Amino acid sequence: MMSRLMSSVKETSDSGIDSCPDDNGTVEEMPENIILLQQTSVNLVPFIGQRFVSQDAAYEFYCSFAKQCGFSIRRHRTRGKDGVGRGITRRDFTCHRGGYPQAKASDDGKLQRNRKSSRCGCLAYLRIVKKADFDVPEWRITGFSNVHNHELLKSNDLQLLPAYCNISADDKSRICMYAKAGMSVRQMLRLMELEKGVKIGSLPFTELDVRNLLQSFRDVNQDNDAIDLLKMCKCKKDKDPNFKYNFQIDANNRVEHISWSYASSIKSYEAFGDAVVFDTTHRLEAYDMILGVWIGVDNHGLNCFFGCVLLQDENTQSFSWALKTFLEFMDGKAPETISTDQNMWLKEAIAAEMPRTKHAFCIWHIMTKFPDWLSVPLGLQYDKCKAEFHRLYNVHSVEEFEVGWREMVDTYGLHGNKHIISLYALRMFWALPYLRCYFFAGMTVAFQSESISAYIQRLLTAHSVHNFVEQVDAIVEFKETTGPKQKLQSKVHRVSLRLGSPIESHAAAVLTPYAFSKLQEELVLAPQYASLMFDETYFIVRHHTDMDGACKVLWIPQDEYINCSCHLFEFSGILCRHAIRVLSSNNYFHIPDRYLPVRWRDVATSSAKPFQAFNSEEHGRKAQLLQSMVSTLVSESVETKARLDIACNHVSDVLSHIKGIPGPEHTTNDIEYDSPSDSLILPEVEDSDEFVHSFAAGNSNDFGKMKERRTREGITIYRKRRRCSVPCCGQFGHDAADCPMIGDELNGDGLGFL
Repeated sequence: MMSRLMSSVKETSDSGIDSCPDDNGTVEEMPENIILLQQTSVNLVPFIGQRFVSQDAAYEFYCSFAKQCGFSIRRHRTRGKDGVGRGITRRDFTCHRGGYPQAKASDDGKLQRNRKSSRCGCLAYLRIVKKADFDVPEWRITGFSNVHNHELLKSNDLQLLPAYCNISADDKSRICMYAKAGMSVRQMLRLMELEKGVKIGSLPFTELDVRNLLQSFRDVNQDNDAIDLLKMCKCKKDKDPNFKYNFQIDANNRVEHISWSYASSIKSYEAFGDAVVFDTTHRLEAYDMILGVWIGVDNHGLNCFFGCVLLQDENTQSFSWALKTFLEFMDGKAPETISTDQNMWLKEAIAAEMPRTKHAFCIWHIMTKFPDWLSVPLGLQYDKCKAEFHRLYNVHSVEEFEVGWREMVDTYGLHGNKHIISLYALRMFWALPYLRCYFFAGMTVAFQSESISAYIQRLLTAHSVHNFVEQVDAIVEFKETTGPKQKLQSKVHRVSLRLGSPIESHAAAVLTPYAFSKLQEELVLAPQYASLMFDETYFIVRHHTDMDGACKVLWIPQDEYINCSCHLFEFSGILCRHAIRVLSSNNYFHIPDRYLPVRWRDVATSSAKPFQAFNSEEHGRKAQLLQSMVSTLVSESVETKARLDIACNHVSDVLSHIKGIPGPEHTTNDIEYDSPSDSLILPEVEDSDEFVHSFAAGNSNDFGKMKERRTREGITIYRKRRRCSVPCCGQFGHDAADCPMIGDELNGDGLGFL
C-alpha cells in the first residue's frame, strides 16, 4: 500500500528529533489501528534529502502532494527570523489538522465562545532546513511523516478547504482578459472549465473568489496612478534639476515604460559605474509590471542605487528602451561590465545598445535553479554533480574547463539534459575562465548577489506605484544620510595588521577597510607560494604543495608593471597572491600605485576626478601620497584625545599656511574643483570628541590654551618613529614627514606635524 510505504518513511531532522511535536510541545505515537490507509495516485513522494530553491517551492510541492492524498497543509514552526542573523534556517509544514485548539481570552477577561475546530493533533508534517553549498542557499527535507489520525478527504471535498481556493497568476491574467471582453463571471468559469478539461464546479476557486478578484482590479486604477507617477517625477525635477526621468506612451496613450534616477545616483555612477548589476527578476505585482533596478558597489563594498525602470512587457524592445534611457541619464557612459539574469531578450538588447560592455549572467541565479533542474534526475548523485559544476566554474584555464565539462557530462549522463546543453552553449557568459579578464568589482560572488536581492526585496512590498516611489526615495535618502556615517566609522575603525610587512602597512593606509580586507587575504596566503625565475621578467609561481598547477607572472621593475595569468587584478581590482609573492621575492616593499586603484581607495567620489586633472605624473603621485598621509593621520589621531588635540591644532595651522600661498590662475582648459576648506578634514573626526565640536565652531581660544599647555609641559610634536608609508620607500626608522624620497616642497614647514 502506498500510504503504508509513506508511513514507514520516518523522519530524521538536523536536531535528531524523531517526530514532529504538536502545538503543545508533546509527542504521541498513534496506534496503528487508527491510521487510515488510502490508495492515492501520488507520483512524487517527499523524501529525506530532497532539495528546493526556496521555502515557497517546498510549500508548493508539499501542497500538491497533500492535495493528492486528501488533506491540506499550513506553515508551522520556524527556527530563526527574517532579517536577523542568518534569517530563517528551518521551517515546518504540518497537516491542517495538526495541533490542538487553544482557548483565547477576550479583552474583558471573559473566555470567548469556543468554536468547533478541525484540529485533532495530527502528526503528519514536513521539515526543511536551509543549507548553503558553495555559498548558494537551498532547502533540504530533513524530516517527513505522512501518519494521520483522521479521515482523509475526497477530491470533491478538497475544493472547500481555504488552502486550495486560490487563483494562479495565469488564471488571473485570463480572468482580466475575459472581463475586458465583457464576459460575465459565470461565462468565465464555464469557459475555464472547458479549457482545463474539468467537471463543472471543479476549478480550484469559486464564483465568489472571481468576483473578489475583479473588485480588486477595479480598485487599482493604473491610468490614474501612472499620471500621478509622472506628476511626482515632474515635481522632483522642478525641485532638483539634476533629477532625471523619462517615459514612453503606447498606442492607447497610456504610460508603457517609465524610468528615473536621482542626482546622487548619477554622481555615484560617475565613480563606481564601471561594474553594474541590472536585476530584472522581480515584478511589481500590484500592477503586473517588470521592475528593473541598476545597482553597483562603492569603494566600501556598499550597494549603490543607480536607477530603476518599470516595464509593461518583457521583450527585446522594452529592454532596449530601458538601456537607452539609462545611458541618457548617465551622459552616454556605458559600464565596463553588466551582470543580469539568464534572459535572452535582455541579452539581445545589451548586445545592441552596449556593444562594448561585457555581459555576464549572474552565477547565483543559475545555481538557485539547480535543484529544480537536476535534483530529481540525479538523485543521490546530485551533490557530487553540483560540486563538480562549481569546481569547473572556478577553474582558471579554458582548456581545463572544456575537458572537465565533457567528463562531467559523461559521468552523470547529462548529454540530453536541455539545461546543461543551454548552459554549455552560453558558457562564455557565466564561466569564470571566460570572464576573468573583465572587471566585475566582486559582484559575481554569492553573498554580494544575496545582498543585492535583499536590497531589491525592500521595494517589492509596495501596494501602489505611489507607495513604490516613496520606498525608492526612502532607500536613496537613507543611503545619502547614513552612507557617509558608515564610511566614516569604517575609516576611523583601525584595521588589524596581520603580517606587519611594509606592503601591508602601505596598502592599509591607502585602501578602504573593505578593499584592504580583500587584499590582506592575498597577502596572508602569498608566503605559501614558491616563486621561480624563468628569465629576467618572467616568473613561475605555484603553491608549495602543488607541483602541477602554476601561474605565470610578468614583472618589469623599471616600469613597475606586473601581470599574472590568474587575472585576479583585472577581475576584482585586487592584486593576487602570485604577484605579491614575486614583489616580495624581489625585495619590493610597496605595491605600485597603478595596482591600488582609485576605485578602491579611501577617497571620496569627488577625489577621483582631481587625480585625472594633474598636469604631470609627479604631481599626481605626490597628491596620492598626501591622500595616504591624511588617511593615516585620521586613523592615528582618533586613538586618544591628546593625539586628536595635536592633530586638529596643526591641521588648522597647515590650512592657514596653504591658503596664504597664491594658487595657479585657472584657464579655460583647467578642471575646476573647490579647494578644501577648514571644515573638510574636521568632520572626519567630528564625532570622536567634544573638543572637535568647539574647534568646528571656531573657538580659537582652545588652541591658544593648548599651545601654552604644550609649551609649559615641554611636549614637542609627536615624533614616534614608524614604518614609512611613502610608496617608493617603505623602510623602518623614519616616517613619511622625514622620508628622503620626498622633495623639499613636501618636507617644508607646512607638513611638519606629520
